[in-house]
Amino acid sequence: MSLVGGVGAAMAMGNAHAQTEPTVSSAASSNGWPTQFDPTRIEPRWNPREMPKPGDVIHEYDIELVIARHEILPRIEYHAYAYNGTVPGPEIRVKEGEWVKVNFTNKTHDFHTIHWHGMQLANEMDGVPLETQFPVAYGQTFQYLFRAQPAGTHFYHCHNMTPLHIQAGMYGALIVESDNDPVRKIFPYTRDYTLVLSEIDLNMVREQMNAMLQMGHVMDAMNGSPQLMREMSGKMMGWFVNKEAFLKAVEEGWIPPYDPSLTGSVEPPKPNFFMINGVSYPMTEPLRIRRGEFIRVRLINAGFMPHFMHLHGHDFWEVCRDGAPLSSPIQRNTIPVFPGGTCDIIIHGNNPGSWHFHDHSDLASTNNGVAPGGMMTMLMYDDMAEAGVHVLDYVAVNS
Repeated sequence: MSLVGGVGAAMAMGNAHAQTEPTVSSAASSNGWPTQFDPTRIEPRWNPREMPKPGDVIHEYDIELVIARHEILPRIEYHAYAYNGTVPGPEIRVKEGEWVKVNFTNKTHDFHTIHWHGMQLANEMDGVPLETQFPVAYGQTFQYLFRAQPAGTHFYHCHNMTPLHIQAGMYGALIVESDNDPVRKIFPYTRDYTLVLSEIDLNMVREQMNAMLQMGHVMDAMNGSPQLMREMSGKMMGWFVNKEAFLKAVEEGWIPPYDPSLTGSVEPPKPNFFMINGVSYPMTEPLRIRRGEFIRVRLINAGFMPHFMHLHGHDFWEVCRDGAPLSSPIQRNTIPVFPGGTCDIIIHGNNPGSWHFHDHSDLASTNNGVAPGGMMTMLMYDDMAEAGVHVLDYVAVNS
């Protein structure tokens, strides 16, 4: 990323608004945009339990989970759980109704699954450990197969020890495109961006991942002997088929791992780095736009905190939430994105310059408490110089 503006920018305003405004067609049922409440919209278009038929399109992906060193910022890195070695994992983008086949191989000494967040699929493919499948152990491969539905912005993540595993990097975007995209019919966007929002308690994750690496060395020495659901101290974590089995185990003396008498006080995560697509500002990639252009930005909150993304110098349209088109787009300049939620917005290039787009939570716009940083990027006009807007680079250095 070019550090245009660094921690600030000085602009000289010229003929910034000399541009041709595009014509936007009105929303109507003929465009495929929902214009009124339809209770059938939540029903799957295809039976989730169907299997592929001859001639169906099947996209096959090989995803390996490895431990990799991931850099949030220069000199700020940690051992991450990384799908195919990257954080976030590879974006999966398919058409609605096409099939997705994922061969998931676990190359770590922990137990994992992949949950397909927002998908309407067969129960066995949902990726919930000891509920819909056994967790995938070291060296094992599990094959997920499902038809991509519904259309919209979704994501995937591990559903085992979720608070740690997502912070450690186990998440990625899942985009299901519609052949009859109502958003493009109303707003003819030419660029499509995906921003995955997340946060990390770097101290906690480093401590836990270092312990995992040590456990891996122990298991390697034992020729990979499985220690299913067993902590290094030897006590069982405890999984139960139902509430009655859980109560019976407690009555017989089993102590849950979260009981303070066993663990002492347990501190919740205290995130100190906030990321867009796995990195913090100023390492984030800018959103590019030109005067008169529409761009679509897909916001995915893979973390556990709400974020409030604010764009300077513009209003925008919120067009989709959790993958579904809104019955009426909402004009905003700040949009809440809740944990596990997605939002799609449309930005129109009508005010040339280099503009901040960031979480308006003050903490989330810092790197380890130091501003500016964190969950921040820039909306940068490719043609701002032509519009008479000039950005001067400078970086303020703390002394």
